[in-house]
Amino acid sequence: MEEATSSNSSDMETKMEQPQVVYRCKKCRRMVAALENVVSHEPGAGEQCFKWKKRSGETEPPRCSSIFVEPLKWMLDKVYEGNIGEKLLCVGCNARLGSFNWAGMQCSCGKWVNPAFQLHKNRIDECPL
Repeated sequence: MEEATSSNSSDMETKMEQPQVVYRCKKCRRMVAALENVVSHEPGAGEQCFKWKKRSGETEPPRCSSIFVEPLKWMLDKVYEGNIGEKLLCVGCNARLGSFNWAGMQCSCGKWVNPAFQLHKNRIDECPL
């Protein structure tokens, strides 16, 4: 009986140590994704991955201006209509949150993500639970 109690308390401690995060639409505050839905990727080489005209002489580490997530239930209407790529709109307020493309797309850090379900960080809020 003591073992079950100690394992339950250790499970709760690990949940407490890892803050859970949800992403909400900035406009209507509707939850659009959770941290568990985020598809992580290694940062690319930044501007070197884009056309030569876009390169600057600065060597700043690349930053991602978006998060990529797995296909979520609220996206199903657009995703499974047969579209290869389309805008992702908030179900609550119809604000544009990002886009998806089954063939993939390039992150602002330069990394290619395939398939891509992209949510722009400036359109969503990161909220700890």
